[in-house]
Amino acid sequence: MTESFSQAWSSTLQALLQRGSGAGADLVEVFLEHTDHLGLLAEQERITSVNPTFARGAGIRVFLNGRDGFVSTNDLSVDGLTRALDQALAMLNLEGNGLAGKSTFEGLGALKDYALEKTSWLQQCPTMLDASSRLLEGTSQLERLGQHLQVRRGSYARDWQEVLVAASDGTFARDIRLHQSTGLSVLAADGDHRSSVGRRYGSTDRPDDLFTWNVETSAAEVCESAGTMLRADYVEAGQMPVVLANRFGGVIFHEACGHLLETTQIERGTTPFAEQVGELIAHPAVTAIDEGLSSGAFGSLSMDDEGMEPQRTVLIKDGVLQRFISDRAGELRTGHQRTGSGRRQSHAFAAASRMRNTYIDAGPHKPNDLIASVERGLYCKSMGGGSVGPTGQFNFSVEEGYLIENGNLTRPVKGATLIGDAKDVMPRISMCADDLDLAAGYCGSVSGSIFVTVGQPHIKVDSITVGGR
Repeated sequence: MTESFSQAWSSTLQALLQRGSGAGADLVEVFLEHTDHLGLLAEQERITSVNPTFARGAGIRVFLNGRDGFVSTNDLSVDGLTRALDQALAMLNLEGNGLAGKSTFEGLGALKDYALEKTSWLQQCPTMLDASSRLLEGTSQLERLGQHLQVRRGSYARDWQEVLVAASDGTFARDIRLHQSTGLSVLAADGDHRSSVGRRYGSTDRPDDLFTWNVETSAAEVCESAGTMLRADYVEAGQMPVVLANRFGGVIFHEACGHLLETTQIERGTTPFAEQVGELIAHPAVTAIDEGLSSGAFGSLSMDDEGMEPQRTVLIKDGVLQRFISDRAGELRTGHQRTGSGRRQSHAFAAASRMRNTYIDAGPHKPNDLIASVERGLYCKSMGGGSVGPTGQFNFSVEEGYLIENGNLTRPVKGATLIGDAKDVMPRISMCADDLDLAAGYCGSVSGSIFVTVGQPHIKVDSITVGGR
């Protein structure tokens, strides 16, 4: 086989699909993958971790009567792929000898190649030396711009992936993906006062992204936030209105609601929205989108991991649930039409319905209008980590927050945690500003960790539980 996945794989893949279809499978899918990853970590004035990894492998999935069998392998020889297929067939009590019945597979057509203009991307990316230099520039800028910094870190990750997807329904498509992310973080300390702040930036399909990164601007943002929060008072707990900033503020919608709109949650019986398409599940101010089309966004793609082109999917319009995010298995088992959302971390996982670029859409207001409408509440400028329960219960820490008093931002506060439930909070998002912005992130679920974008404009939640002291 050639080093690159190409039309040359057609005969091998057709033989596999013929074998699986002849064994009685409703559908057979083969996912081939080649990856090249580089990870770097800088701490203070040194590069402390270098992590290059390479992989090649295949994932083979077989469907029969709504059930599926999946096997992955690193052996891309004909014997290795055939052995993996036969193991997947055996999970469904099928035998890969081609004697079970007449195959319905009609063959693969010409390769749909999304990778043609992307073959030089890996060579255009920063070298290890280039990336190291940029990270050390970042930690140097943190030292120059910050005060009372005990720890300064910079990180870089580059993920290059070539994939080829073939299925017995005729799907035959190839793509190359490139994701790069950089991050800066600090720990500031002065006596008993502490603050920890980090920012991450990411893009897809832009080989020169690290070269064009404005290191000084990013470092200044991190240092300003850390300095502000260092001596901030602790917030008082209670029920109050909250204004969430744009960009990464959208992580709450992604985690608390977005996952509940994936067909995997219908299959599991864990979404409260399963029977509510066409019904009001959020405030009429809320329109929510999931798409894979925004140029350079972390969750964008030319095709999903089942070979389908992405699309713009309106999940919620004016508060009314429109549809779910669906993959091949989701369409088969729930009836919700595929949305180009079948995604997986690698060949070691079967694809599942997963988010891409998911955000609350812009509204008519200015950000200051939202703040001015609050007599006493909390402004969340930056969100930290959190956790989400299987049916949408969530808690998220506020990395940088400010009190709102009489419609104005006053003093910074720390230690705040937003606590709620998706089905209760969505109807309380009463105002959306006109400053939609997106932020890169990683999402872990049944098909592994994938690249996603979260986002929103400034939004106002009329009432939510704020945990504190």
